[in-house]
Amino acid sequence: MRRSGLATSRALREFRRNRVAQVGAAILLALFAIAALAPVLAPEGIDVQHRERERVRPCREYPLGTDELGRDQLSRLIWGSRVSLRVGFVVVAVSAVIGIALGGVAGYFGGAVDGIVMRVTDVLMAFPGILLALSLVAMLGPSFRNVVLALCALGWVRYARMLRGQILLVRELDFVTAARSLGASDWRVLSRHVLPNCLAPLIVEMSLGVAGAILAEATLSFLGLGVQPPEPSWGAMLNRGIDYLRDAPHLTLFPGGAIMLTVLALNVVGDALRDALDPHSAK
Repeated sequence: MRRSGLATSRALREFRRNRVAQVGAAILLALFAIAALAPVLAPEGIDVQHRERERVRPCREYPLGTDELGRDQLSRLIWGSRVSLRVGFVVVAVSAVIGIALGGVAGYFGGAVDGIVMRVTDVLMAFPGILLALSLVAMLGPSFRNVVLALCALGWVRYARMLRGQILLVRELDFVTAARSLGASDWRVLSRHVLPNCLAPLIVEMSLGVAGAILAEATLSFLGLGVQPPEPSWGAMLNRGIDYLRDAPHLTLFPGGAIMLTVLALNVVGDALRDALDPHSAK
């Protein structure tokens, strides 16, 4: 317990030293606040149309302009943050739970279970992820739920493989052997001694996985297979704005910038977590 506390303190200290990571974390906190307060912050409803004000450029009345139906871009961008962040975190949470369960059992117990789980992961990794997600959503139908299901069907693979590799290293260490010799059951050894010592790389992978899920949802929505109208999504906003790229570039500039900023902040925080949780980086 003392060692774990010291490692946590060192990781926090290393993270605080990284100024770029602090900026990334501040951006993420601001995005979470915007998504949580969308009903308060959005100037208008998501589908309020002003047909006489179509494709208005950014101005005092509409800070981010209006879209092709005269809807306020700022309002839709704020509400769209809810969709993107919710997809990212739900996909990662569900994928991590499945991956940790299967990878933990496969890595610790080995045998036929390990062989089956690894062969399934090999098959899934042989396909381009986004193409398989496109196929699944096309079969199930475009919706928020089906996008999450399609991304989770593929997302658990990397967590399972990563955890299995970590467990293969940790299960042979002395403290695990000592726990077994004291009569601890396999499930107790796995949950109390092995898994807690394999979580650091998983935490980093989860932080980067959120960015990947947000990009995947934006891609599916851009292709018309994501969240359906009238609910706004940054990818869907890009899809609609591409037809007006010359005379109304703000329709693609702002949702594209929101995606870029969110993914960049997540990647920066993920890289900082990787450095902070790496014991070899201790000064």
